[in-house]
Amino acid sequence: MVEAAAATIDHLVMIGNFLPRQCGLATFTTDVYTAVRDRFPDIALDVYAMDDHPGHYDYPDAVTGAIPQNELSAYIDTARVIESSGAQAIWLQHEYGIYGGPAGEHILALLDRTTLPLIVTLHTVLEKPSPDERRVMEGLLRRASRVIVMAERGRDILKRVYGANPRQITMIPHGVPDRDLIDPASRKGRFGWEGRPVVLTFGLLAPSKGIETIIEALPAVAEKHPNLLYVVLGATHPNLVAHEGEKYRDRLKALAAEKGVSDNVAFVDGFVEHDELISYLEAADIYATPYLNPAQITSGTLSYAVGVGKAVISTPYVHATEILADGHGVLVDFKDVAAFAREMDRLLSNERDRKRLAERAYARGRTMIWPRLAEAILAETVRAVAHKPERIVKSLPSFRAIAPDFAAVERMSDSTGMLQHSIYSVPDRRHGYCIDDNARALILVSGMPDLDPVLRDKWTTIYASFIQYAWNPDKRRFRNFMRFDRGWCEDVGSEDSNGRTLWALGMVARDAREAKHRDWAGAMFDSTASLALELGSLRAQAFAMLGAAAILDAKPGHVLSLEILTQHAASLLSLLEEARRPEWQWFEIVLAYDNARLPEALIRAGRALGRDDLVQCGLSTLEWICGKQTSPEGRFRAVGTESFFRPYAEPLQFDQQPLEAQATVEACVSAFEATGDRRWVAEAERAYGWFMGLNDLDLPLATAADGGCFDGLMPTGLNRNQGAESILALQLASCAIWGLSQPRADVAGTTLAAA
Repeated sequence: MVEAAAATIDHLVMIGNFLPRQCGLATFTTDVYTAVRDRFPDIALDVYAMDDHPGHYDYPDAVTGAIPQNELSAYIDTARVIESSGAQAIWLQHEYGIYGGPAGEHILALLDRTTLPLIVTLHTVLEKPSPDERRVMEGLLRRASRVIVMAERGRDILKRVYGANPRQITMIPHGVPDRDLIDPASRKGRFGWEGRPVVLTFGLLAPSKGIETIIEALPAVAEKHPNLLYVVLGATHPNLVAHEGEKYRDRLKALAAEKGVSDNVAFVDGFVEHDELISYLEAADIYATPYLNPAQITSGTLSYAVGVGKAVISTPYVHATEILADGHGVLVDFKDVAAFAREMDRLLSNERDRKRLAERAYARGRTMIWPRLAEAILAETVRAVAHKPERIVKSLPSFRAIAPDFAAVERMSDSTGMLQHSIYSVPDRRHGYCIDDNARALILVSGMPDLDPVLRDKWTTIYASFIQYAWNPDKRRFRNFMRFDRGWCEDVGSEDSNGRTLWALGMVARDAREAKHRDWAGAMFDSTASLALELGSLRAQAFAMLGAAAILDAKPGHVLSLEILTQHAASLLSLLEEARRPEWQWFEIVLAYDNARLPEALIRAGRALGRDDLVQCGLSTLEWICGKQTSPEGRFRAVGTESFFRPYAEPLQFDQQPLEAQATVEACVSAFEATGDRRWVAEAERAYGWFMGLNDLDLPLATAADGGCFDGLMPTGLNRNQGAESILALQLASCAIWGLSQPRADVAGTTLAAA
């Protein structure tokens, strides 16, 4: 049955530390890699090793790639590689200290950018996490398909402290090597320990290991067993070395000298390889873990000791209480020097008791050998992959566009304006307001069909008032961000926010239902729009062009608007000529946000100026970007934010934002208005379908019942917050699609029968 289950998995990604990095987690990941490879040789294993010192480790061929711990971009790049690798699942080894960012949050950036099921093995489960630690753990639990703990206490903590779903959690003990039970005397000669009773502690040396407790217990034991040797095996923890060198080891040696047991203590300073470690363990009579942290969930060294059949004396930290329960080892209190002395003396004095304890430990270890762990892991991976939602819709079905609905916009607005962000659908006042959203909202209320006149008048006034107050005459620029207390965060907003504001003023001057609003917008445009001639940002120029084109619809011959269109159209043409290649027909060597606005600006400028060259350039570049925004299945695929600013690179799939779909809808409407070619109606509807669920994940972003829209399409699903930009993108796109059903006139006055 195990073989049949494994047959459904042929490619697995592993993330964790890896040898030759010297730490317990690197040993674990390497051992479990070897176990899976040996047990299931037909499964491809891609290993991504976390790297705390880039370039320092000579990784073996088993390591597919290394991820520099503190480089966030490396996590994102690795996510792209994993997503395109053909792997079926990710198996993550999690320990807070090995990933970058607060409490290791960088790993969430990688996981959130892949669609693969996640199996996570937790090497630490904190009962009292810091806020950052809790946030990261809750992020892992939300993302994980299966969660593996190595102690039942870990399961309990996850349910009680983090509210984890118990059906998500599995307990799989730490793996151990599959070795015969050996008489310690047969191995002592290799280390020069003949005739000496040996107590061993193994692991990276650090104060948390409690070595002092054993050293202080030695005088009492050595009185009865003068040949006793306590072996402290392992290098000092690298983090400790970095801060204080070998001072801790020196303090331990000084303590042994002070207690008069220097001859009874041997420090073996080094990171030993796997087989050598097993030999050390087999040569010991007693294994001791005097650790000081009662919450320690996992101890690989303890597992190994049990696996090779050692009589163990340990403090009662979580892992020890579980693995040594029912007479499989001896537990004594933390820092209890007398208890350690008593139990070491008892086991060294009574060979029969020591052997029986060793045999019971060995029997428990048989249930934990690496092949069993490999089988258990593969079983969990199969379950995770089996429960990954399959795409059902493969074709491009028809859909019904939703009618424009002001409810969600009103929900996000107050007497000051429209708030920027929300937590789910509830406005988040901490982030205040921005002119970008209020400009878009002003465009919406001016053009939305069938909006109640009283509501239209109220909200047009509020959004217009925000824009009016944002103007800084001293700087001749609009401010952008406003705190909830109505204080401005800056004197000058971004170029994009200034361009969008001019765009909104032009649209209101043309489309507002009330003359008072058209008059206000026209006057505001006249007094501020000269700033457009100083804009250097390509998209800011395009936004200003859209506003100027709208002004010319309302006021033919408007001199400033003609100048804005002429100047910035020339800039767009020049940039296109400089950046284009046979395979890259675009204005920049990168793709970014609001891409379709650039060809739309040329199309509308060409119609306003009577220049067919601009219209044709806009149409050809719009066709190019629409091609880049098409999935293999023919669906609209918004250029994801991870694609931004990557020179001459094909766009990546995620994170997809509503703004891109809206821009494409409206640009295609402009193309249809310019040409009457119904292919642009189809393109507009394809982009609009993205909101309705015709996208890479078959998930609707629009919440038709209330006019809301989720913030984005992530590899793992929806970003379920509903910010102002997303809601407005849906509603403006809905208005544009609705408009296609209305008779329109082209520039020559001919009626176009749309839709």
